[in-house]
Amino acid sequence: MSEMEMLKTGDAAPDFSTIDCRGESISLSQFRGKKKVVLFFFPRAFTPFCTEEVRYFQEHYARITAAGAELIGVSVDRHERNCEFAKSENLEFRLLGDESLAISEKYRVVWPQLRIDRRATFFIGLDGVIEGVLHHETEVSRHLDDVLSRLGVKAA
Repeated sequence: MSEMEMLKTGDAAPDFSTIDCRGESISLSQFRGKKKVVLFFFPRAFTPFCTEEVRYFQEHYARITAAGAELIGVSVDRHERNCEFAKSENLEFRLLGDESLAISEKYRVVWPQLRIDRRATFFIGLDGVIEGVLHHETEVSRHLDDVLSRLGVKAA
């Protein structure tokens, strides 16, 4: 089976609806025309790189929202595991468990043989179109810095 290419700049961002770790319903379409969305996918909760990544996002969350964006994290972990992760890290942004791979497959970020998400971030404009994509598997600090740079936010 050949690997499907991730969605790219200019593609329409697929909508999704689910429940976040706050117990609230969330869909991508609820932000259309209101806020840009930074939708990031990460491999697994409670792993060293992913923990570093969400801590950095949490540290800069206020700056991301001040830049007019909503931050949403997704992994293929069970909903309950991601919620435990969100609680243990005191995350203010929304975290989504995608055990069924429904969201991850729409964005084509699932590693075919591993069945976990790639470390990828999609910048979604007010019109629901992908304005940019970042993909850095192991360069976590570069990935995080690029997210801030893309939003025009200087790292502290």
